[in-house]
Amino acid sequence: MAAAARAAECGVKVGIVDDNARLGGQIWRSESEGAQTVEAAEWTQRLVAARAAILCGTTVFYQPCPGFLLAESYDGVHELQYAKLVLATGARERFLPFPGWTLPNVMGAGGLQAMVKSGLPVRGKRVVIAGTGPLLLAVAAYLRKRGAEIPIICEQTSWSRLARFSLALLGHPGKISQGFRLKGELSGVPFVANSWPVAAHGGDALESVTISRGGKIKTIPCDFLSCGFHLVPNLELPLLLGCRTENGYVSVDDFQTTSVPSVFCAGEPTGIGGVELALVEGQIAGLAAAGHATEARELFGERGKLRRFARSLDRAFQLRSELKSLPSPSTMVCRCEDVPYSRLRPHASWRAAKLHTRCGMGPCQGRVCGPATEFLFNWNPGSVRPPIFPARVESLAALDGQAKPEMNEVSGGR
Repeated sequence: MAAAARAAECGVKVGIVDDNARLGGQIWRSESEGAQTVEAAEWTQRLVAARAAILCGTTVFYQPCPGFLLAESYDGVHELQYAKLVLATGARERFLPFPGWTLPNVMGAGGLQAMVKSGLPVRGKRVVIAGTGPLLLAVAAYLRKRGAEIPIICEQTSWSRLARFSLALLGHPGKISQGFRLKGELSGVPFVANSWPVAAHGGDALESVTISRGGKIKTIPCDFLSCGFHLVPNLELPLLLGCRTENGYVSVDDFQTTSVPSVFCAGEPTGIGGVELALVEGQIAGLAAAGHATEARELFGERGKLRRFARSLDRAFQLRSELKSLPSPSTMVCRCEDVPYSRLRPHASWRAAKLHTRCGMGPCQGRVCGPATEFLFNWNPGSVRPPIFPARVESLAALDGQAKPEMNEVSGGR
């Protein structure tokens, strides 16, 4: 949204493509049209005022040739023609397998929050929050406001790392105020470091979770287990377009330009950094794509400060090695193809595991088990092949060039 708004304000023709039903992604997902945050409403108004074309509920799944993308929506297939493209594909949650993690009501932290925003009732429900990072606190506060009971928040990192991270907050007064606000909203909720789930229990649905708390085992009755073990960048579209990646992220220069000169990238695909950094990177990308490099350069200082904070965040909440021993031999790692941990251990690579077990070849195409095996076995998930997302047969027929051009210049988002 930031990239499209800034580019459109420069006078170029801009379109924004979002696969959600409404703009805003996970961060600004709202229960109703009138429930937007002030910041979200501001960027929405800027987009509309700048007359950017908006296509929601539209997912890019293929690139027939440079400068063209095929996208699928509820009402058909669109061929998008562009001169410059800004990718803002966001990130998804990393799931770590442990016994019982496939039980109903064991969910990702962001996933449960999204379902509650969409109408899932949690009033009176006991929700254990576990994983790592500030997202746990934000989700816990949100769920508590909706009437959920939070018996405990389990943070896997150590108290010593949390203490060092607190020093990094001194240069970010806004983060400190956010922390105090969350602390107030979660008053009375136990927050425990050096703690993580080791097993979930239940019949048809979750009934309790066993946690490791400072080396001691404790079982807690609950209705939901909300887990958040970092975010994983969505790289399918950048990889399809030939963008170079490094250390798991899209490589960009100072103006957010990728290795493909006409393609820019901003937000989590270039490094997990949160909404503030994403907004700054998006503005730089949009301005640079529109040819306003001088204005883009004015934002470099703010971006650098936010990137330094993101690096300190990453160091503080790095996943500990003990989490690699959570799966038992029978724990399912690939849920789509029912592949347990014991069948994956003998293999040396992601490709070998796919060939021998079909791990990663189900409906999610490795979007869940890929990041899990990357952490468990240090495997590299490898390349992508089109269509990068599930598509209708009629959409695939458009590969013969039957689609109708819709735009001349597109700022793409997911």
